[in-house]
Amino acid sequence: MFTGIVEEIGRVWSAQPGKLVIAAENILQDMELGASINVNGVCLTVTRFDVGSFSLDIMPETEKRSNLGLLKVGNGVNLERAIPLGGRLGGHLVQGHVDAVGRVSSVMWNGTALLLEFDSPPEVMHYIVNKGFIAVDGISLTMMSRSPTSFGVSVVDYTRQHTTLGERRVGDLVNLEADIIAKYVEALSQPQTPGITTDFLREHGFLVG
Repeated sequence: MFTGIVEEIGRVWSAQPGKLVIAAENILQDMELGASINVNGVCLTVTRFDVGSFSLDIMPETEKRSNLGLLKVGNGVNLERAIPLGGRLGGHLVQGHVDAVGRVSSVMWNGTALLLEFDSPPEVMHYIVNKGFIAVDGISLTMMSRSPTSFGVSVVDYTRQHTTLGERRVGDLVNLEADIIAKYVEALSQPQTPGITTDFLREHGFLVG
């Protein structure tokens, strides 16, 4: 589990089908083999590391459902280590399970704030409400506006400088993960099936009469 508070921008050192090598510094301080790392919003497992970089294997399904397969050498990526039990939750609960890929549709400035708008597919828009949470490339953000097919966020200067959002341009693809709490609320609000009843058993031949 993660919080959506990016710790460091890493740089892609090597990008091959099914494998990434990322150059980093701070994130390596307590690195362990098998550790979970959030890379652009995707939870991945460390398979190898040294003093200046670490390696990750990427499943074909992950490449298909995220923007990781588009990364090239030199690209920046947002990095966050898994939150320790009892750690501060500075953003919101982020699983690192990408729901869909969105597209940057607008980049504007309002004073020192960077205003970004993202086109988003229905499966993500379904969970979006004004002032609600969303993870964009692993960054915890608050929705500022929404339309039937898009949402907007306002990015403060610190977040712009310490994440890849400052590098984003119109047309760029981003990984989107909706708020897990919204998903649970939806699931719990759905009509529940009655489970095994006498009618069910009779219908399937376990009871007679």
